[in-house]
Amino acid sequence: MAEPAAGSDTPTQPVPQTTQEAPPETPRDRKPRPKLLRQYELIDRVKSYDPTADEALLNRAYVYAMRMHGSQTRASGDPYFAHPIEVAGILTEYRLDTASIVTALLHDVIEDTPVTRAEIDELFGDEVGELVEGVTKLSRLELAAEHTRQAENLRKFILAISKDVRVLMVKLADRLHNMRTLQFIKSQEKRERIARETLDIYAPLARSIGCHRICSELEELAFQHLNPIARDAIGRRLETLRAAQGGAVAVVSGEISSKLEAAGLAARVLGREKHPYSIWRKLQRKSIGFSQLSDIYAFRVIVDTEADCYRALGVIHRVWPCVPERFKDFISTPKRNNYRSLHTTVVGPRGMRIEMQIRTEAMDRVAEDGVAAHWRYKDQSYGFDAEAMEAEGGRDPLINLRHLVQVLEHGGDAEDLVEHAKLEMFLDQVFVFTPKGRLISLPRGAMPLDFAYALHSDIGDTAVGVKINGELKPLRTPLLNGDVVEVIRGAKPVAHPEWQSLAVTGRARSAIRRHIRQTEKEEFVRLGRGSVDQTFERAGRARAEVSLRPALDRFGVASEEELFGAVGRGRIAPVQVLEAVFPGLKETEKAAASARRRIEDGKGARLYVRGGGLTPGVTLHFCDQCDPVPGDRIVGILRDDGRGLTVHAIDCAQLAEFEDRDDLWRDLQWTPEAERNTVSQARLRATVRNAPGVLGQVCTIIGEAGGNIVGLRMHLRPTGFFDVDIDMDVRDARHLTNIGAALRACPAVETVERPRG
Repeated sequence: MAEPAAGSDTPTQPVPQTTQEAPPETPRDRKPRPKLLRQYELIDRVKSYDPTADEALLNRAYVYAMRMHGSQTRASGDPYFAHPIEVAGILTEYRLDTASIVTALLHDVIEDTPVTRAEIDELFGDEVGELVEGVTKLSRLELAAEHTRQAENLRKFILAISKDVRVLMVKLADRLHNMRTLQFIKSQEKRERIARETLDIYAPLARSIGCHRICSELEELAFQHLNPIARDAIGRRLETLRAAQGGAVAVVSGEISSKLEAAGLAARVLGREKHPYSIWRKLQRKSIGFSQLSDIYAFRVIVDTEADCYRALGVIHRVWPCVPERFKDFISTPKRNNYRSLHTTVVGPRGMRIEMQIRTEAMDRVAEDGVAAHWRYKDQSYGFDAEAMEAEGGRDPLINLRHLVQVLEHGGDAEDLVEHAKLEMFLDQVFVFTPKGRLISLPRGAMPLDFAYALHSDIGDTAVGVKINGELKPLRTPLLNGDVVEVIRGAKPVAHPEWQSLAVTGRARSAIRRHIRQTEKEEFVRLGRGSVDQTFERAGRARAEVSLRPALDRFGVASEEELFGAVGRGRIAPVQVLEAVFPGLKETEKAAASARRRIEDGKGARLYVRGGGLTPGVTLHFCDQCDPVPGDRIVGILRDDGRGLTVHAIDCAQLAEFEDRDDLWRDLQWTPEAERNTVSQARLRATVRNAPGVLGQVCTIIGEAGGNIVGLRMHLRPTGFFDVDIDMDVRDARHLTNIGAALRACPAVETVERPRG
């Protein structure tokens, strides 16, 4: 389907033709073209796994798609109808039913041709019509900001796919083919936007239903366009490692097989190399160097039965010592996407530290294909076999997405939905228990309020405290695997503004937001008014001297207060208000108004930080030891005079001094203005080799990643290395993390860390 992001799918011509055949090539079009999946080849693929497939329906859909897309072409110059045919071909690899294949062939005709839903229903049936409509892009959605349009598309898309998983499968295949041809889009900015959307939304969606193959390919393709320098650097490191250890993989596989065979276990042992994007993510998440990764090479052990999985684990642990705290049992407690396997890390043959995954053939199919592994022929019909899935220990593949629907039902913003979708579909799990032994799975990093709302919305609404393993704990305590959690409830619902930072799941945060929406309205109006005033001043204008009526009309709001509230919440940019009031602004004035603003100490910083304790007149000071930047979790420490507040990152070492002074702590959050339109100073500390040109490499990497160095301090070590403190301007914590990961991928850099006081 042609998403707003899928520019390679947007037709470049109207739809004048009505013939079945592809348009003839002109002499200038004689470049080699990929082989098109022919009609009979597509049908043969479907019939190979579903002998009862409706061949006539498939034929009609194939011909209809070619005829309706006619002479439209893609950015690559290929005929447009090649795209839906290739999407259908991808779905045959996952053995989907006839309705899904037909939907893939027709998924763009409503949007890009004169065809209507009624015509689809009449020609192909209501089932196909509903699926096609569910996949069709909402191209007429007209919203002011790009991030809002993406969020609204995701909102409606979540609602559609929560009813039928086939909509999601078609959509993922559509996005996969678009990513495979993304290089044909000329605009680098557009390619990066499409790749970012793929990485943030569609890859996590694929992971949420267990489609590891699709997820991995989407991630690798997006990584190639978003950060080619890092990808090439990791590729070179892998080539070096392959030359040194590649032969050892086959030897180790053979030794594992022989040990299992000697114990009477039939097993397939496969060695695999970690994908570059997976390595990049781990470098970011764990802040470690390439040489510290222990699972670049991993081994998969495939056995016959679930009991054999545990027998194989026992054999492996008896032969090779296991690494403490590196064992996970996802068979007894499957992941939310139905992934089941045993994971262990051992010090294996030749002293290699290796990761092993032990599973059955059925578990391996689910691990790779997710929900698509449960399409099969049963009782004279072909389709999704929910009973077989449950028998294999699975659960509803859309349960994660239905959790997101609850965010919508609680009135969550579209922007909130994007944030929670990434979290709930992308992060690992933590398993905790109620006092009665009920198992609750939550995203890693979840806190007691997330647990309370996972039990029931009434429990979350009235939560005032928590006991973890029988001890009273703060509500900001992260939950760990195996914790027994008891919620302490009050007599009536209560929620404080700072509670938004005490939950990570969409369900909990949207419910808390519902409670405090009214109480925070005044604060957002204040923030919005301040942002607008500052923007007007930077452009040399005074808001008090003009009417804001043009802005009210443009954005469809009834009052100035509502306008300021929308600006404070980040829904409208202050520079948009300026342009609406002064449509003839000079480019220099626009540039001055929209330039990123530096976050500095003082009362002006209240435009960028909000939360408890920010009473009128309070002055903010940012800790110069931890250098918090937008994206960091932050807290405030109230000064003794009550007129000042120091902002710290949550992991700042200085906070230990105030551990026993609960009365001084204030929970804070960054405002949308801080997260979108500021620059902050942060510090990285790197240990690098003492060699010619090394410092230049470091500076080049930072510059290519968009950082601006403002200070360097170097300390020579006697061991051939030197430490360098690098002060730089960055946009936010994510930007800083990307710079750190890029530095770690450099062979000359030994370690990179962010000082915390």
